Amino acid sequence: MTTPSSPLQALARIRPDVRAMHAYGVQPSAGMLKMDAMENPFGLPPHLQAALGQRLGMVALNRYPGDRIADLKAALARYAGMPEGYGIVLGNGSDELITLLALACAQPGTGQRATMLAPMPGFVMYPLSAQLQGLDFVGVPLTPDFELDEPAMLAAIAQHRPAITYIAYPNNPTATLWDEGAVQRIIDAAGAQGGIVVMDEAYQPFASRTWIDRMRAEPARNAHVLLMRTLSKFGLAGVRLGYLIGPAAFVAEIDKVRPPYNVSVLNCEAALFALEHAEVFAAQAAELVAQRTVLVKALRQMPGVEKCWDSEANMVLIRVADAAKAYEGMKTRKVLVKNVSTMHPLLANCLRLTVGAAPDNAQMLAALQASL
Repeated sequence: MTTPSSPLQALARIRPDVRAMHAYGVQPSAGMLKMDAMENPFGLPPHLQAALGQRLGMVALNRYPGDRIADLKAALARYAGMPEGYGIVLGNGSDELITLLALACAQPGTGQRATMLAPMPGFVMYPLSAQLQGLDFVGVPLTPDFELDEPAMLAAIAQHRPAITYIAYPNNPTATLWDEGAVQRIIDAAGAQGGIVVMDEAYQPFASRTWIDRMRAEPARNAHVLLMRTLSKFGLAGVRLGYLIGPAAFVAEIDKVRPPYNVSVLNCEAALFALEHAEVFAAQAAELVAQRTVLVKALRQMPGVEKCWDSEANMVLIRVADAAKAYEGMKTRKVLVKNVSTMHPLLANCLRLTVGAAPDNAQMLAALQASL
């Protein structure tokens, strides 16, 4: 008779690097003002809530997603102003698209490892997806003021010849929208050695520029560029829908590794409904941009805030004397923000604050002031 294995023996089958990881953590937020995840604070107006509820109630939940996915792609292409000859891939949030890109570019069984490169500090999913899909990751530090270090980026591209280079535009967690000329030169360098560049525009609704304008203006120069966006910051964080735009033949290759039916009929219908009412969400974004100006001014006048950086997103990065103490003080006062100080040495004693509606911002500022 065989001896049953112990749970510990079975766990040994899990990859060691996975067992050493920590799962992506979401802070408990019951009873708290949630200012840690760059969510849109505005819900749908009541009449649109009723209309959406009626529409979702009519969705055929017993059927796999079908033609409405094509309708959603067409609606997103119109909304984004997708260039002629380009295609679009949908993801369960942009997180899934990042995973699919890494999966498509990995080189298992070849004896060679592909490389992913990105400025750091940046979005945590870039290095995580590289690790999980077997790519090497090269993080190129930003300058101390969170600008692109163009010479360092160009040198790293020449040395490592990355398969994928990520440029977050604007960046998370610094909220920086980098110099257009520097970005184009980095794109040129990556293309010269046969690499892909992904422009991650998760925070595009709050930014003053978008790279899709450059893709339309100089398509040949940007033929190796993919544009990635999400509807999360548009106002649909709970819907989980990301999209990737690029030359049609290029995008078709990424689509091959996409799981079938990865976007549910409910997600699809909710996104279509939101795009039909895009003006509502555009007004919400405009209000958040206006509130961002007020918030930045208040932070720069607050004693104890050592630095407040410019923002082109719906977040603001600040430096204080003791980020851990300020974070805990705010949490005690029922306000959740993000302590990013352990993410990268350049972020020492930094907090990331979501830009919210005026009452939320006032409550957050009061909690911060009392916690410094």
